[in-house]
Amino acid sequence: MAAMLEYLTFEILELAGNACKEAKKKTLAPRHLQLAVRNDEELAKLMASTMISQGGYMSNIHPFLKQGKKGKKDAEEATQEM
Repeated sequence: MAAMLEYLTFEILELAGNACKEAKKKTLAPRHLQLAVRNDEELAKLMASTMISQGGYMSNIHPFLKQGKKGKKDAEEATQEM
């Protein structure tokens, strides 16, 4: 049991450290833990019912809305990829 908890802790901290580096920060914040857990499929299933205080939320913006003003062909291709 201790080995399993150690492995889960290591996995979460490693992914949170990667998120911290991407954000160019030196200190882990609850937001980095949230990003690490929710972006990993297996950890997201394991911690589906947990809430990380001060972690924020995972935004889910459709790729069509992110494009801005492009031609119709580009917009249709982006929706077909989903």
